[in-house]
Amino acid sequence: MECELPRKNASSDEIRAILKNHRIIAVVGLSDKPDRPSFGVSAYMQKHGYRIIPVNPMLKGPVLGEASYAKLAEVREPIEVVNIFRKPDEVPAIVDEAIAKGAKVIWMQEGIVHNEAAEKARAAGLQVVMNKCLLKEHRAG
Repeated sequence: MECELPRKNASSDEIRAILKNHRIIAVVGLSDKPDRPSFGVSAYMQKHGYRIIPVNPMLKGPVLGEASYAKLAEVREPIEVVNIFRKPDEVPAIVDEAIAKGAKVIWMQEGIVHNEAAEKARAAGLQVVMNKCLLKEHRAG
C-alpha cells in the first residue's frame, strides 16, 4: 500500500479541544516494552492525568498498571479516544470496532494515514486526527 497523505485533518484548535475534553484513551498496539514509542507516549499521557487502556493481542498481562485487552470489543468500559499504533492496512477494522464501542475520536499516530477509514469514522460522528503524535500535540498544547 502506498503512503497516503491526509485529505482532511483536525485543526490545532480541534486537537486542543480533544486533549482537553477526552481523558480515556484506548491504545491499540500498545507495547509492554519501555523502549517502544507506544509505551513512551502512553506513559507520558498517563502521567498527565489520562486513563490508558492497553489493547494488543500480544500482551499477557497489565501494562502501565492497567488491564490489557486483545481487541477494543473486549473493553468493558467507555472509550473516548482510540489511539492507533498499527499499520495503515489495519486501521479500517480498528475504526469499525471504535464505532461499535461508541468512541468519540480516532487518533492515528505519526506515519499512519487511512483516508477511507477516516471518512467512515467521520460519517459515524467521530473526530479524526491522522499522522500526529499524541505526546507532541499535548506538549504543544
